[in-house]
This record gives sequence, structure tokens and C-alpha cells, in this order.
Amino acid sequence: MTQTAIRTETAVTVRDLHVRYGDFEAVRGVDLEVRRGEVFALLGTNGAGKTTTLEVIEGFRRRSSGTVSVLGFDPGTQRGPLRDRMGIQLQEGGFVEEMTVSETLDLWGQLSARDDRTGRLLDRFDLAHRKDVRVSALSGGEKRRLDLATAVWGSPDLVILDEPTTGLDPGARRRTWDAIQELQEAGRTVLLTTHYLEEAEALADRVAIMHEGRLAVSGTLSEILASRPAGFSATLPPGVTPPPGVDGPHVQIHTDDLQRDLTAFLTWAAAHDVELTDLRAAPASLADIYHAIREES
Repeated sequence: MTQTAIRTETAVTVRDLHVRYGDFEAVRGVDLEVRRGEVFALLGTNGAGKTTTLEVIEGFRRRSSGTVSVLGFDPGTQRGPLRDRMGIQLQEGGFVEEMTVSETLDLWGQLSARDDRTGRLLDRFDLAHRKDVRVSALSGGEKRRLDLATAVWGSPDLVILDEPTTGLDPGARRRTWDAIQELQEAGRTVLLTTHYLEEAEALADRVAIMHEGRLAVSGTLSEILASRPAGFSATLPPGVTPPPGVDGPHVQIHTDDLQRDLTAFLTWAAAHDVELTDLRAAPASLADIYHAIREES
């Protein structure tokens, strides 16, 4: 019987996902939605369960309970038709080391139901000059780029990237970011994990952070950052009496209204003819959120 997808406005829907290994519960009731056409970053502290969650979404691991829909298919029972519409870059590639780069992509094209051109991907991921080199002779970064080239072969509807820029130099990382943005501009959906928080800030429309098997936070970057105070800091000259609420010469203020409190502080400094050094002000960052989640557990 032909298996058909159910059309929804979400590319990935996860409801009350649980995954157990014996007595250990790696994923504890995760709810997650990835909308069609967006870049979604799934982050996590060490052992948070994000890799297990991805493996369930990809159809590589059985869930203990809960429901999962990927492009309208259940990845646990409809892996075949889903495979034709999904590209995956794993943390570790499984290439045949004796094959050349060009041969690897040619073979991938023969195995895929999607059409593409080896030459286009060689150029796109800066591998054309290495096309006749065996995979075994590639650097770690070059293998990572080849991984990505196979994942995006034929521009699949959903691309899942697990740590896509690990081991890449800054130039290659920037080109990978460009490729991800091109996929989104073409209407594709990208679900990625990364340890580089600035990467999630630069690329993702929405972000979720897992901790100890659960989602700690989820939403747009602005929504998540709004949940944490901004801050500013400065150093007062020796002998200056600090303003009320400040102890010592090193000022460190966290605030829910950065403009108001920074203005008040600078007004105080001007009124007392205080020359500040090391003045810095910034909204909360994703790194602040990430570290706070770890410290609050």
C-alpha cells in the first residue's frame, strides 16, 4: 500500500517524546515544532538528549512513547518515503575511504531520488580542486564539507545538520552559513545542532535548548533573550564613592531596562565628573542563557 504524507504547516512535530535505555530516560517528554521554511537550532548541554531526539526524528532510533511527524510522515514506520525528501549530515560520515570525492558524489546521486549535479556541489563547497583525491586523504574539514554536499544533494525539503561546521576554518564556516541561508531562501527547512552559539544566533529563526532530557527554553532569539536581564559594567577611578547600590570600584549591573538604568548611571557619572573606564553594555546573549540553564540545574 502506498504511504502518503499528511500536509501540515510544520516540517517537524514532536509531542511528549520519551526515549528510555533500560532504567535511564534520555528524553523526558519533549514537545517540539519546526516550521516549514525556517532554520531551527536545537542546542543542548552535554548529555541533554538532543542527539537522541535527532535520531528519532531521522528515523534511526525507536521512541519509547510520544508522537513524531516529519514532513507528514512517521519516521518510525515510514522511513522509506521520508528518505527521499530529507537530507542528513551526521556528526561522523560513513564514506568509502578508497573512493574519490567526485566518485562519492556520483554514487550518492545514483542512490538518491533527487536530481543534482556533482560539479555544482564540488564548486559550492570548494571541493573542485580535490575531486580526484581519495576520501582517505581529505582533511577533517574537507570531509565535513563533503558530508554537507551529500546532505543537500537535490535540495531536499528538510535538511538535518548535526554540528555542520565542526572542524572548519573561518572561511569554510562562512561558506557553510551561506549554503544554509541559500537553502532557506529556496523554501527548504533546516534543523541544525551546534556547539557554536554565535552560529545559532546568526542563522536560526528559532532556537530550543535541551537540558537533562527536557526543553529548557524554546522560541525566537528575541523571545528567549527577553527572558534574561541585560547588563552593563564599568570601572570607577580610585577614591570615587560609588553610586547607591554599587559596592567597590567595579560596577556590574543586571537590568530589565538597559536604556533607563544605563542612562541613570551615565547621568550620575557626568554629574560627579567621574571618568569611567572599561564601559560595556549589552543585552543578554544566547551564551548567558545557556550558562544560566546549566548553573540553575
